[in-house]
Order: sequence, then structure tokens, then C-alpha cells
Amino acid sequence: MSSANLPIIDLTGKVAIITGSSRGIGRSIAETMARAGARVVISSRKREPCEDVATGIRASGGEAMAVPCNISEKAQIDNLVDVTLAAWGRVDILVCNAASNPYFGPLTGLPDELFTKIMHNNVLANLWLARRVAPGMSERRDGAMLVISSIGGLRGDAWLGAYNMSKAADMQLVRNLAVEFGPANIRVNGIAPGLIKTDFARALWENQQLREGIETRTPLGRIGEPDDIGGLAAFLASSAASFITGQILVVDGGVTTTNAW
Repeated sequence: MSSANLPIIDLTGKVAIITGSSRGIGRSIAETMARAGARVVISSRKREPCEDVATGIRASGGEAMAVPCNISEKAQIDNLVDVTLAAWGRVDILVCNAASNPYFGPLTGLPDELFTKIMHNNVLANLWLARRVAPGMSERRDGAMLVISSIGGLRGDAWLGAYNMSKAADMQLVRNLAVEFGPANIRVNGIAPGLIKTDFARALWENQQLREGIETRTPLGRIGEPDDIGGLAAFLASSAASFITGQILVVDGGVTTTNAW
């Protein structure tokens, strides 16, 4: 293929569902995909924040609609997909970004019910979503799925162990789905961010001592911004990444390349 024919990041005509997209990383992904031409479904638990993001996208010339969804409820996941199909007839891109972390502390003190909630919301819900949209993608022999994991899934941590276990499981979910869905030309990839300046991670980056320590250990000398993830997600969902599947792409400013992370 000559360079003149190489694909660019163009999502024109694609329909994308992005969970947890009323703020932070999910919002950046939705806005970036909309700028690339995709019709995007903004989804999180509360309708008003979703509507705000969708309205902003439409005001900028994009196509977006809001469909609230609590990913812990299978019926709400089904509704999210059903509403999308009823409005736009297809789902070409799925981004599993929504997650929860109701526990901060050592595994020795982790209540069973919170461990169950973390694994349910961060892993099982992603599997539900993937299985729900896969048939349509398979019929068209085209589709892209993304799971937002974390570099926490690559290491142990005395205080985020349960969350990190769920993110490691997400990495394996990506690999398994890539193998199972690959014959239907459905690509499945993951993104593992480092510390990103989002509300979800506010307790980490607002701690000045902790933040400065992370920045000191990071080759690029800063923590990430949501837009550091949005562009990569759009690329992975596009034809420019048509031969990439089953991969976990780390986006951490280089912190995991050092011996002090």
C-alpha cells in the first residue's frame, strides 16, 4: 500500500457507544470520536450530565445522543444497546470505560460485597456489553471494541489491590475476546492509562506529595490529561488500526519504563 492510500482517522458513518462518557476519559473519547465523524452515544448513570455532553457535541456540529445506563444492571445495558439500535440501526464501536472503585485499602480488609461489586462493574459488565453488540458487528464483519483498563493491572499495590485485580482481568478479557471475535473481523483492544487528571482519580492527583512523587518518576514529567487518551481511542477504533487486536496500549508518560514505578 502506498503512503497516499494509507487510512486516516476517519469514523464517518460509525456509531459508537461510550460508557462513563459524561466526564473525564470517556468524555474526551466521545468528543474526539464525534470530531472524527462518529455518531456517539453518551452514557453514564445520570441523565443530565449525559445530556450536557451530547448538547455540546451537537453544538459543535457533531451527532450525539444521551442514554443513561447503570452498568451494574444488565437490563439497563440491554436498554442502552436497544435505544442505540432503534435510533441509529447499528453499533460499530464499543468503548467500555465506566468503572467503579468503592474500596481503598489492603485486601485483608476488603469486604466480600465490595470485591463482588468491583469485579461485577469493572469486568462482567464489559463482557455483557461486548456480547450484546457482537452479533451485529459479526453480521457486518466489522467492529471495534475498546476496554479502558489501567497500569494498575500490571502491578501490585497495597491500597488499590482489588481495583487493580479487576483491571488485570480486563486485560485478559481483551485478549480472549480478540481471539473469539477475530474471525468475524471484530477488533478488541485495551488502553491502560497511568494517572490521569479526572474526577475518578481526584484523591490521587490532589494529594500534592503523591502527585509530585509520580511526576518525578515519570519520564515526561507530568500526569496525564483525558485528551491524552481520546486520540488513541479514536485511532484504535478507525481503519488506521485495522491490523491491531488483542493489545493493551499503555499511556502513562513512560512511568512503567522506569525502575522506580
